[in-house]
Amino acid sequence: MLRSVLTSTNAEPKPWSVLQGQEENALRIGRLAGVTGVSRDTLRFYEKRGLIRSERHGNSYRDYPEETPQLIGYIRTAQALGFSLSEIGEHLPALWGAKAPGSEVAALLREKIGAIEARIVALTALRDELIARLDAVCPLRTASRN
Repeated sequence: MLRSVLTSTNAEPKPWSVLQGQEENALRIGRLAGVTGVSRDTLRFYEKRGLIRSERHGNSYRDYPEETPQLIGYIRTAQALGFSLSEIGEHLPALWGAKAPGSEVAALLREKIGAIEARIVALTALRDELIARLDAVCPLRTASRN
């Protein structure tokens, strides 16, 4: 009797989760982590930040929408390009829902390039200031006090 419950019509044992009425192809956190190469903790963190969503069932398992791996790829790429998770979260809904997000992404990239160029200018000025103070008697005093 137990064997008949544990087997399907082709005599293959079914996983426990399928016996509980859950889909065999569900995208759960472990499978999502394996597919994306992102840790379960990171996926939970992304979900807590509102970057990804899951549906919870009575057993507390998270089932993720099928487009989640693509979304995780976008998040990871944006992070690699210097966008913070806050910036990603701010722009994600509009980009993800856009029919042709290319121009919107290009605008965000131009904006990021501008911020990087401004930061380069500020860092160059700071470097120049540090170099100027190297030969001072007390490098921490302002130039008028040396």
